[in-house]
Amino acid sequence: MFKNILVPTDASESAQRALITALELAKEFGSKIVLLHVVYTPEALGYTLSSGISVPQEEISIYGREALTAALAGVDTGNVPIEKKQQPGHPGLAILEEIESGQIDLVVMGNRGYGAIAGSLLGSVSQRVLSKAKCPVMIVK
Repeated sequence: MFKNILVPTDASESAQRALITALELAKEFGSKIVLLHVVYTPEALGYTLSSGISVPQEEISIYGREALTAALAGVDTGNVPIEKKQQPGHPGLAILEEIESGQIDLVVMGNRGYGAIAGSLLGSVSQRVLSKAKCPVMIVK
């Protein structure tokens, strides 16, 4: 039913719960997990090189690897295949791009990450993905 399950992560508690839920589904359906971490960059926030704000690509790669490692720390993945991906950009846009290009059958994501406003039911990234994704989206509280 679900061959490829996308799990966006920022290594927050909400994202961890989503990963655990996705792993349970993957074990049941024989699915692969695509674990995606998107690193916010100055360009994603509207800054250009002319504004003097830039982050070296190597730093982005290091941070992304650390976030993916943190997301998987202490999680029993069983025999579920996991493809780890990282990319710079705006999380909402990058997740939607991955859905389009990655043959994703289901997205399982947390309701709020580190950037969410306290007390809000859904973070802005979750809202964007939920409203624009062309596949089912499961939001884990």
